Amino acid sequence: MDGIIRNLSNAQWNQEFAGYFKTIKQLCSHIYISDYRWLKRFGQFRDFQFTKDSLFDQDLNYNSKPFDDIADYISKREELDRKLIMFTGEITESDLEKIISFANAKGETVKKNVGGSILHIFNHQTHHRGMISLYLDMMKIDNDFSSLLPLV
Repeated sequence: MDGIIRNLSNAQWNQEFAGYFKTIKQLCSHIYISDYRWLKRFGQFRDFQFTKDSLFDQDLNYNSKPFDDIADYISKREELDRKLIMFTGEITESDLEKIISFANAKGETVKKNVGGSILHIFNHQTHHRGMISLYLDMMKIDNDFSSLLPLV
């Protein structure tokens, strides 16, 4: 994904479409902030090594602007992806059964199963990657964002 995003012009990055998230930049921001917030929530669930980083000192909300341009997005996305990979290496089978409690974007206390929440993170990414794929298709930019495996 990053290879295609990296090569977009600023105009393509900010081109508006009719979806809820109007631009690829907005979609990338939404995915990034959602992943960030979930990882931060998991860091409150129990002690994880991946959270021992100044990255998690900030408090991103859905109105935040986490990056300035495509290069900044790529850099921060790669850093957050490294944290996601670390998290998957630290999670245990017994963690999956536990319940995580957190305040959602509306400030309401929510309790969710950890395993189901992890599944949600990756399904959420896939859903929005499909939207990015559609926007790229509309700009006539070849991509395979909607597939997990190339159809070669």
